[in-house]
Amino acid sequence: MDKLPKIAFPFIIAIVVTFVLIAKSVVTIDAGHAGVLYKLNGGVDPETEPLGEGINFVAPWNSVIEYEVRQQEVPERMSVLSSNGLDIKLDASVLYQPDVANLARLHKEKGKNYLSRVLQPAIRSAARSVVGRYTPEQLYSSKRDAIQEEIFLETKKIVETQYIQLNSILIRDVTLPPTIKQAIERKLKQEQESLEYEFRLVTASKEAEKVIIEAKGKADANKILSASLTDKILQDKGIEATTKLAESPNSKVIVIGSGDSGLPIILGNQ
Repeated sequence: MDKLPKIAFPFIIAIVVTFVLIAKSVVTIDAGHAGVLYKLNGGVDPETEPLGEGINFVAPWNSVIEYEVRQQEVPERMSVLSSNGLDIKLDASVLYQPDVANLARLHKEKGKNYLSRVLQPAIRSAARSVVGRYTPEQLYSSKRDAIQEEIFLETKKIVETQYIQLNSILIRDVTLPPTIKQAIERKLKQEQESLEYEFRLVTASKEAEKVIIEAKGKADANKILSASLTDKILQDKGIEATTKLAESPNSKVIVIGSGDSGLPIILGNQ
């Protein structure tokens, strides 16, 4: 009886060790994540594909470094100088994710802190370069979309070779010094008022042209009509009108002679 525990003890130890090794060999990776395999005898192989979501089996003496590979957002507030040396503050959102196909390289060369080591410095450098080409007035008004696109493209050139996928940079706000902002707003208001005044002048000028053209048309029409009315035509028209009046049942016509044109003179009607 005393020998049974001694005989069973090695088997119990073996079973426990087996369970521990199995537990260490099973790695579960969450949704939206991927894993980089770190081998005890060789570290990270940059050519190794990342481990995908779900259950993965690895040697118990190796380890897995997990990365989120979904699109992520980081707010970025930057202070940069305009073309004339004024301090401009940009409030932006950066949408990014690691390059999954090169996740092992990213970990080996940059590490899990790739955001602060690579992406944020690249954004700030690009923002300083782009904003330095523009005046505060351009930043405040019409050039904001262009600046956003330029910062995105310049940042992308830097990080796409660093195994980081840059999806978008959104400029939420541009903050100028208060005095500069007020001066720009006054100037924009004056420009708007000037445009309105010019519009009213153009409208009035077009209306005047329209009146002149209509008057000229009427004058030309009258001139043509006058030229076409000869004495003979006027006399025929007069006879025609006199005949119609004489035939009217409501008229009594008394002809007592003729007028200067040879037409009868009609007196009295009811």
